[in-house]
Amino acid sequence: MKAITKIAAALMILLMGHSCKQKETEKEENQPKLIQEVTAKDILGNPNYLAISYGGYREVTRDVQPTLDELKGDMKILSAMGIKIIRTYNVQLQQAPNILKAIKELKAEDPNFEMYVMLGAWIDCKNAWTGKTPDHNVESEQNEGEIARAVSLANQYPEIVKIIAVGNEAMVKWAESYYVQPEVILKWVKHLQDLKAQGKLPKELWVTSSDDFASWGGGEESYHTEDLAKLIKAVDYISMHTYPYHNSHYNPEFWGVPEDEEELSDMEKIDAAMLRAKGFAMNQYAAVKKHMNSLGVDKPIHIGETGWATISNGFYGPEGSKATDEYKEALYYQHIRDWTNAAGISCFYFEAFNEQWKDAHNPQGSENHFGLITIDGKAKYALWEMVDAGIFKGLTRNGNPITKTYNGDKNALMKDVLVPPTQEEQAVTN
Repeated sequence: MKAITKIAAALMILLMGHSCKQKETEKEENQPKLIQEVTAKDILGNPNYLAISYGGYREVTRDVQPTLDELKGDMKILSAMGIKIIRTYNVQLQQAPNILKAIKELKAEDPNFEMYVMLGAWIDCKNAWTGKTPDHNVESEQNEGEIARAVSLANQYPEIVKIIAVGNEAMVKWAESYYVQPEVILKWVKHLQDLKAQGKLPKELWVTSSDDFASWGGGEESYHTEDLAKLIKAVDYISMHTYPYHNSHYNPEFWGVPEDEEELSDMEKIDAAMLRAKGFAMNQYAAVKKHMNSLGVDKPIHIGETGWATISNGFYGPEGSKATDEYKEALYYQHIRDWTNAAGISCFYFEAFNEQWKDAHNPQGSENHFGLITIDGKAKYALWEMVDAGIFKGLTRNGNPITKTYNGDKNALMKDVLVPPTQEEQAVTN
């Protein structure tokens, strides 16, 4: 009896120990997993950290700023899509500071919530947006304050702001309203790098400028200046823009259906054109890399912007290059994600949501329709599979659940899809 009692007692102790360990394991599993702090170097080029360009404006004017709740709702939608880095454009207005506040509150509510920011500081030339003649050789007196605000926010939110971008398409000559010379961008990039060296900015913060591929030396030789070479050496990485969509009008050689494809079906012609569009973007990326390497520089190049609009009553619509519709946007989005994810390139796809202030006097203007989601919460064709998968369940935009455009009717959508013109037709049009 005593032996049996001892065995029973031993078994009881073992069972109690196992039960305690099981409870401890369950307790650990139920605890939120704290996210290890990451740097720009960790997240840029990492396909687990998808990037997107973001503006939360709903109205025809930016005088109406999105509310904190609206921004938090948008961040939840983007997070559900797998987005973990967003790009903003200026700190003149309240949107960017409020986005940082919204993300911080979301992280406090859910320690597993993860979103980082490429914070844009807008740069202008003297007399930009004033009605006076822009002086492209002198910078705006507003630039100093813009940089100071960006520095302040980067220091206030170091766990969120991982990149500062000095200027947006601020060096490309077709930005006639405001462009500056490369020496201006170089001045402010060096200023931010000096602050890092002095411990006045987080040392792991990356500094860049986000500009057209031509501005980074991938186009005309007129851009190949000494100041650009210095700038390429000063930034932590190059953030370049590429837009086959716009080039379907301005440089349409790649876009028109070549003679050897004229016997293809309409869908085959469209699919082939979109593959050429992807190739166009890849070639511009390669051109920037070639110029960078020619200077003896080898550093990351990521895509600060590329995108495809879904409505246009101008150059890209039915009376123009016929590039514009949701089917082509979906193909381009997938092609670009496939390429950049495989190549270790971050792509801040332009853009998350439609914004109607960009061409406020022309509701059908293409600039208002680059979003993957409409202002009222309809997911365009590129995201229909995500709607089907239920990833947006319980999420809303402007009070509306996230549903599909065209009520999910692909046949109705395809009626708006136009075949690109033949190269012969392009020659007649141009």
